[in-house]
Amino acid sequence: MTATTLFLVRHGTTDAVGQRLVGRHPDVPLNDAGRAQCERAATFLANLPLAAVYSSPLERALATARAVARPHGIDVRVRDALIDIEFGEWSNENLAALRDRPEFRRFNAQRAGHAPPGGEHAALVQARMVTELCRLRDAHPGAAIAVVGHADPLRAALAFFIGVAIDLARRLELDPGCVTRLELGDTDASLRFLNREPTGAPIAL
Repeated sequence: MTATTLFLVRHGTTDAVGQRLVGRHPDVPLNDAGRAQCERAATFLANLPLAAVYSSPLERALATARAVARPHGIDVRVRDALIDIEFGEWSNENLAALRDRPEFRRFNAQRAGHAPPGGEHAALVQARMVTELCRLRDAHPGAAIAVVGHADPLRAALAFFIGVAIDLARRLELDPGCVTRLELGDTDASLRFLNREPTGAPIAL
């Protein structure tokens, strides 16, 4: 099967980025900077023959995906498997306060061995993301698609495909509104670029 090209997009920024651990909290809209990032991402991807645009169901991702899909005249397809991590008791907590907690430090240092209290284990996040991206690969053989989601789940999937331990996935920087190009074949994967800021002229395949 010919490889499928996935353009992975982290949603645009919100007032919570760097401030609160929002996870699946629904009321986190893009701010003005985030909306501008979405438009830059849309321009960056506008000349590609995108067969589909997929998104997490959370509004910050959906708004980003709608911007990306608009130049192509296609509707966004929502996939629940692309949703952000369930942070359990830490959901919507202030990050400055969480950083003082030993259990939060352990979680960030060794995600393979720790999960948020009442939340989702990193291995489960990785499994649902990898399974979903493989489903999308199989649905669009040889095509190009955009997938809009959240930093930690996207990092977990990338770590799997490039052979990086999940404890080290946080080293893969994924900034708001930035684009990563991953090519998936039947038996291999190729990371063509990571965390590219969508500035300048539109790209081509």
